[in-house]
Amino acid sequence: MQQAETMVDDFSYETAQDAAGLPARVAIFADRASVRGEIANDLSGAGFRTLDGGDVSVLLDGPITLLGDVVMVDCPVIDAGGMAALARLDMRVARSGSQLIVSTSLDALDDVFAALDQSDPQILVQPSRAERVVAVGRVLADVSNARVREMTEEDRLALLRLSQQVDSIAQQLDKFSLSEAGAAQNLAEFKNDYRAGDEPMPLGFGAARLPLPDPSMVRQLIAGRQARARFFDAELFADPVWDMLLDLTAAHAEHQRVCVTSLCIAAGVPATTALRWIKQLVDTGVFERIADPSDKRRAFIGLSDGSLEAMARYFAEVEVPLAQAA
Repeated sequence: MQQAETMVDDFSYETAQDAAGLPARVAIFADRASVRGEIANDLSGAGFRTLDGGDVSVLLDGPITLLGDVVMVDCPVIDAGGMAALARLDMRVARSGSQLIVSTSLDALDDVFAALDQSDPQILVQPSRAERVVAVGRVLADVSNARVREMTEEDRLALLRLSQQVDSIAQQLDKFSLSEAGAAQNLAEFKNDYRAGDEPMPLGFGAARLPLPDPSMVRQLIAGRQARARFFDAELFADPVWDMLLDLTAAHAEHQRVCVTSLCIAAGVPATTALRWIKQLVDTGVFERIADPSDKRRAFIGLSDGSLEAMARYFAEVEVPLAQAA
């Protein structure tokens, strides 16, 4: 397989394009050389061009110039230096217009999420090899969709072929991923309590015009929804957006702040899927990203004022008992 190209010391290079004129070069940063090599080989096999960026720590030293059309960072464990490196990269990527993909672990998710508030990144939680490839294809498709009016019919066909190739390779890689050690942790088995229950929200935070329902009733509703999985396949009832709306509604009424890991657990779907929904809901103004003014290493998710009012009106309008409102 094609080997990853070596990145020069200042991380700069001439921008490469594929046959359709679309950006397709990925800069890879990871503290483990074996992971960088694995990612590079998988992406090369999918038709992407790669650059070996080295350890995550190099992002703290020296200039960061042109990084790539896509920057992929693997940081399953993060310390203060790693957070500083991610924050610096986040600002650089936001200014350059590149796309950022960060893979991490459930333990490090809240720290990673807090460090990335500028570049609108895609965050993967303990991804399989296939998920990494699909993530690159997805962000490149998003970029190309913004330019779709500039594309010829030949360009569109080339993009379609590339997407089909990526999907095919991703499916093959998924088969290998099933046998890999250290499979992704099930969110339902994650034991740490990530809800900052002892930190009340500021008075007047996002107040709704109508009162929200009693949070204990909302929690009862949530528990009833979760109980269905004991009798039926949980995927039959997958509704991550509503589950997150309910969780945030109850938390607001309880004057609790909700971190991203807690919200992913509430969503009842794989963490990476939940994060994609959270990103879209923040982008559309349904959710709000809330920085912790006393600790820049933390960030929370809450309902926007409009969403709080909508939830209050929903519960005020529902005439059936709350236990039947699932």
